[in-house]
Amino acid sequence: MRRLVVGTSVMVACSTTYALAGDLDQHRLRLAAVVVPWWFLAVVVTRWVGSAPATQRVPRPSTLPGGPRRVLVVVFLVALAAQLPGLLSPPRSSSDAYRYVWDGRVQLSGTSPYRFAPLDDRLAALRDPVLFPGLGPQDHSGYRTRPTPTDRADVLARAANDPRTRINRPRVPTIYPPVAQAWFAAVAWLTPWSWGTVGLQLGSALLAAGIAVALASMLRRSGRDPWGALWWAWCPAVVAESGNGAHVDVLAAAFVVAALATATAPGGRPPAGRVVAAGVLGGLAVATKLYPAVVLAALFPLRRNAVRALGATLAAAVTVVAAYLPHWVTAGPLVLGYLPGYLLEEQGPNRDGILALVLPGAALGPASVAVLGAVSAVVAWRLTGRAQEAAAGAALLFGTLLLVTTPSYPWYALPLVACAVRAGRLEWLAVVVAATVAYTSVSVHPLPTLAYCASALVVLAATVFRHLGERRRSGGR
Repeated sequence: MRRLVVGTSVMVACSTTYALAGDLDQHRLRLAAVVVPWWFLAVVVTRWVGSAPATQRVPRPSTLPGGPRRVLVVVFLVALAAQLPGLLSPPRSSSDAYRYVWDGRVQLSGTSPYRFAPLDDRLAALRDPVLFPGLGPQDHSGYRTRPTPTDRADVLARAANDPRTRINRPRVPTIYPPVAQAWFAAVAWLTPWSWGTVGLQLGSALLAAGIAVALASMLRRSGRDPWGALWWAWCPAVVAESGNGAHVDVLAAAFVVAALATATAPGGRPPAGRVVAAGVLGGLAVATKLYPAVVLAALFPLRRNAVRALGATLAAAVTVVAAYLPHWVTAGPLVLGYLPGYLLEEQGPNRDGILALVLPGAALGPASVAVLGAVSAVVAWRLTGRAQEAAAGAALLFGTLLLVTTPSYPWYALPLVACAVRAGRLEWLAVVVAATVAYTSVSVHPLPTLAYCASALVVLAATVFRHLGERRRSGGR
């Protein structure tokens, strides 16, 4: 128990340091100086707590009053303790949460967030000093929402920030899908304007702690140590991007974990209701942040029962369509929001970095789709229905997505962290570290690509060693 207390204290100290470090979005070198030692301490401390000798180890389910359920309570409290310091300050490494607050407020006013950009004077009545410190409700921005350009240079100019508002890309409409919008609206309804991002930060912190409990429960049911959930609870990316950054990706991760838990629940062949439920949860993840679509290939084994696998995919597709339908009624084709512009904006020198080492620019898009399609097909075909195997497949899919696209956003990796912890494939955390390095060095090409290359080598080496170990244990067969 002593090690658990010490470990929690160290992680709380790291989280507090991050929260009090000032503006890290505009000072990426300072961000690196904070998060790199944090990652080192997180790995060392989590391993130290999990590998403690019998006299000092964290309490096992059998040694706590209340047994396994008490462990889940402790996991929740430990995870929440690491998250709460993030609420001491506004988001440090990203301003996305201000857009979330704005989108929720716009929806509560009866307007679709896909129709108008934040600077548009038609929404002037919704401005407040928190989101618009330099522009009041009576002031005129002089801006009116226009169609998204089709040229990348024009897109970058349109996406520029404005000193009058804390909302990033204030000249373009939102990009976030409908379930994310529902989350923004719900939090906006519960919190006053003066709270700014605090409501979203608190909600995200609770989601992260809840995911830790879900992972601990899933690990325990599969006969593994529930304290393995600490790898999620104390992961610097999870702590920084949830309780402080309030990124909606933590909600997507929650839906991914719930979908995996539903698809692989014990009890033999899953009934039709569970297949549909898993598909719906997967669809909710997709309608939160789009990229979790890759997890659908890991829910049910295609080879053993194609009907279940395709049924879950169909349920997910119907869920996504149903989520978009109300917005389509009010905004029509504008429901895509800034997505086309964002895709153009992200075609920078660091995108698809690993593939760009061996392929020309024109081939990167098709090659990315081909790699992801091939990995998805292999995962879907090789699944046998075991819970750990499904989680490992999901980790492979999310990890491949990040390695292929090499994004400079560590919050995109939150579903990967959850799947890696559930599967016991902790080598995938190297990819999360790479995403963090890419964010801190986004203007230092080719450092982001090198970071992802190094993480790919870590994953490959761990996979080879695991395979060799399994062969030795099976007598070389």
